[in-house]
Amino acid sequence: MQVPSRSAGLIPLRRNDCGELQIFIAHMGGPFWARKDARAWTIIKGEFDPGEDEDDAQAVARREFAEEVGVEAPPAPWVDLGVVRQKSGKIVHAFAVRAPDVEFVGSNEVVLEWPRGSGRLIRFPEVDRAEWMPLLAARDRLVAGQVPLLDRLLTVDLD
Repeated sequence: MQVPSRSAGLIPLRRNDCGELQIFIAHMGGPFWARKDARAWTIIKGEFDPGEDEDDAQAVARREFAEEVGVEAPPAPWVDLGVVRQKSGKIVHAFAVRAPDVEFVGSNEVVLEWPRGSGRLIRFPEVDRAEWMPLLAARDRLVAGQVPLLDRLLTVDLD
């Protein structure tokens, strides 16, 4: 039995001038996601390295945020949102943080064979953009397995 991959991530949030809750999420990079919007967005997250375990989840989320957004993760107190299991089986441990000033700078790059089976390797950003969006809009764009995290956001007090 194959052990599911594990990731940890961070959801920055803020309220706009009208008091509406917004979250900062990322659009996945690469040719497969290039023309997709619905279910092509993700919380900013990444996989645990070998030897890291659940005790390292905040450190993993902090590292991956810096790699995928290009700035350090917000230092404000983080709220643990727990874990979700995506359709692929991947387990995602998420945290939320109030961070009104976060902006996307740039992402690390990855190498992938594209098209699959072609032998051609291409380099592309892991995340091609990240944006603030209202919770309702994010619900339709976020990978389906991460949507329960939005419901959990409504139960925590970060104001």
